[in-house]
Amino acid sequence: MHISDTLWIHRQRASFSILLLLSIMAPSGDSDTKDKIRSSTALASSIETASKSSRSSTNEKEKESPEAIRQRILDQEAEFRASQKPTTNLASFWSWKKSESRRPEDIATQPSVFDNPELAPYFQPTERYENRHRFDPSFKWTWAEEIPLIRKIDWKVTAWSCVAFFALDLDRSNISQANTDNFLDDLGLDTNDYNLGQTVFRISFLLAELPSQLISKKIGPDRWIPAQMVLWSIVSAAQFWLKGRSSFLATRALIGLLQGGFIPDVILYMSYFFKGTELPFRLALFWMANRLTDVISPLLAYGLLRLRGYHGYEGWRWLFLLEGILTLVIGIWSYFQMVPSPTQTKAPWRKKGWFTEHEEKIMVNRILRDDPSKSDMHNRQAITFKLLWESLCDFDLWPIYLIGLTFSMPAGPPDQYLTLTLRQLGFDTFDSNLLSIPCQITCTISMLLITYLSEKLNQRAFMGVVMQVWLLPCVVALYLLPANASRWAAYAVVTVLLSYPSTHAMQVGWCSRNSNTVRTRTVSAALYNMAVQTNSIISSNIYRRDDRPEYRRGNRALIGIASMNIVNYLLVKAYYLWRNKKRDETWDRMSQEERRNYLATTTDKGSKRLDFRFAH
Repeated sequence: MHISDTLWIHRQRASFSILLLLSIMAPSGDSDTKDKIRSSTALASSIETASKSSRSSTNEKEKESPEAIRQRILDQEAEFRASQKPTTNLASFWSWKKSESRRPEDIATQPSVFDNPELAPYFQPTERYENRHRFDPSFKWTWAEEIPLIRKIDWKVTAWSCVAFFALDLDRSNISQANTDNFLDDLGLDTNDYNLGQTVFRISFLLAELPSQLISKKIGPDRWIPAQMVLWSIVSAAQFWLKGRSSFLATRALIGLLQGGFIPDVILYMSYFFKGTELPFRLALFWMANRLTDVISPLLAYGLLRLRGYHGYEGWRWLFLLEGILTLVIGIWSYFQMVPSPTQTKAPWRKKGWFTEHEEKIMVNRILRDDPSKSDMHNRQAITFKLLWESLCDFDLWPIYLIGLTFSMPAGPPDQYLTLTLRQLGFDTFDSNLLSIPCQITCTISMLLITYLSEKLNQRAFMGVVMQVWLLPCVVALYLLPANASRWAAYAVVTVLLSYPSTHAMQVGWCSRNSNTVRTRTVSAALYNMAVQTNSIISSNIYRRDDRPEYRRGNRALIGIASMNIVNYLLVKAYYLWRNKKRDETWDRMSQEERRNYLATTTDKGSKRLDFRFAH
């Protein structure tokens, strides 16, 4: 039998099995599951027609290699998953299904290509895959076994990632608290020197992102991440001995180089343990740790800056030293806490490991059933430059990168200068740190809300417009605020401005969805993050020394940027609507036979497929 005939039969069997399992497991009245069944029916139908077309044209084309067959099926599965409404990071906080009931004794094993004995050989893990010895396609388990295991992974992996992010943000942002203790004056620096230091930090951070990922994939995130943390903590603590402009710029550059790439490295590490549908919720907790640091850091500074004069040193020196020692301890702890993979948790200090053999089998098989391509590489294998180049050339993602370049710029300088502004308004060191907390809390809440609404309403560009509409009148008010205005009036304006609903988390998900393939999402996310870092570099140079203290010129520029951003979001939405419309026209002109032939023979991948539609 020809290989295309065989695949047609297997796909029909696999599709029918999936539909049967879904119908058996779905509780009565569960509309969401019924929608999935209808979607699966559509998928099965498209695969069937594509396969029939492939069989009819076997005399006109060469046999597909096993690798090509495997890749085509992976692309079809990725396309199907991308067509479903995703659960974003923050939406997971509110989304639940009252009608969904999972009994502990029910089978938790999800259907996959491994259930078909003739398709499964195309998806076997590579010989070098570190978890291969626990892979068993016939292995089954129940919810009573899986749910407690997920909780255990959360305590071991998710909790660690939140603490690690706290260490990152503490050492990169404590310079803001140092500013409230006459940091610049003590070192003989001015606003322009401070801007330059922040620019040097962000450029270094930006340049280190991709090299850091290459190193992490080569030697493993369990080795590289603790090394990063220990090294940047030493440099951060060494700021105790800063002497002037040169040492200030040198330490900012080193901290940026050592911290760059940390975030995608942690995301890579977490993907070893969680399914694609589980990871967004954990990343939500990860990003919330960043915001919580902005609340905890001023509280720490409130106490540490009172050490000014102790042994004759300024308070900001003790701040850098003691917080650097704290993050150093976290980095050393990470060496002992992190593991290479779910099946490599044993160590001399952890002789029994984290999991039993049975638990390891559950973890490995649930991950590969969710995404078989995760076994293509082992955890000490570097990513290729070819993938990077393909992602750079994907012009349909450029509009989102363009948004990343400017979207948060209207809030950037006021946020960066918050503590300095509070000091200029007459608040003392300790009040300035405490008064910076409310806007961090409200910004976190508004970020959660707008991310939830973006998925609830299935609108992303319009949510970006909402953010800019929030920022624009606040920046106008800041520009028009009289020099002799009450300090509490100025504080109120800045606090409302910095309580803006950030769309950053939403846009990370937007970029991921429009990438449409597992193989390119990591790189596209890194490129988007590089655009955001470039945004920060530009923001660091908008407020200048000759424009202080009201920064009229800088605020006038922010008004223009916020206005431009509104237009940018609308243009991006128009672009994606246009791209979808052109594809609709092309698809509608095709006959049923042409569509079948396209689905069976196309070499288009990811978002380049004619049957893919962009989110906007």
